[in-house]
Amino acid sequence: MDIGIMIAATAQSGDIAEIAREVENLGYASFFIPEHPVIPIGFKTTPPGGMELPEHYGRWMDPFVALGVAAAVTKRVKLGTGICLLPEREPIVTAKVIATLDVISRGRVVLGVGAGWLREETEVMGTQFVKRWKRLRETTEAMRVLWTQQEPSYKGELVNFPPVRCEPKPVQKGGPPVLLGARGPKALERVVRSYDGWCPVVGKPESFKRDIGALRKLASERGRNPDQLQIIGFVAPGEDGISLDNLKFFKDAGAQHLIMFSQKDAIKMAAGQTLEIVRRLAPTVERALHA
Repeated sequence: MDIGIMIAATAQSGDIAEIAREVENLGYASFFIPEHPVIPIGFKTTPPGGMELPEHYGRWMDPFVALGVAAAVTKRVKLGTGICLLPEREPIVTAKVIATLDVISRGRVVLGVGAGWLREETEVMGTQFVKRWKRLRETTEAMRVLWTQQEPSYKGELVNFPPVRCEPKPVQKGGPPVLLGARGPKALERVVRSYDGWCPVVGKPESFKRDIGALRKLASERGRNPDQLQIIGFVAPGEDGISLDNLKFFKDAGAQHLIMFSQKDAIKMAAGQTLEIVRRLAPTVERALHA
């Protein structure tokens, strides 16, 4: 099972190139960065879990610019978004940015995508909140067309464009894998319908195992090969990472890849302690070899 890490990338987090090199040198399989383009002042939406939104969310870097820096100084580590808010992005430009990153990294891009929870942000960025799921699906479909066809066009309810030329094409055949970051029964339906896999924030390991089983069963019922779905979990680690017992449990449940990320660590990363945390959690990489 692969182990990756996600950092809260801000102007205060540290040198992205140095961090990315250390992530690769320590044996991590992936380097992920989250996205919030803006945080509206005085928003009223309640954050997930009822928590108070940490201040650093308003300081996050653009993930693709940061991952481009990481691509230039690494050779092996996968480069991912956790998650990219596609309903808040223009599809053609975004497809080109992602394809460019895939070319620069020689095929190392993994896309975790989602519809977003912050109504005010979604609407500031130009999408009606009630239509964000449709915008997400149509954008995903449109990007795949842009990545694979010589004269791509797309006609949806919210995303439309006539035949265009859009290059470069990604290195990965069909484009980078697009995994949905969401929870609940509707999320599993959406994964099976439109995405290459699933990348939820993991709560209780037992619930994650049950949900993976439900996803595989649903995929089989809908004519998709469940073994072809990529399963990545975002997991909050302990002080020295994820325990061997939990790693074995996650592997048995069907997870192929775990990304370590916690709100506690993110606050410290955003303030400049990223390298320290990357190093502190690195023993998980070795443990995973024995899971």
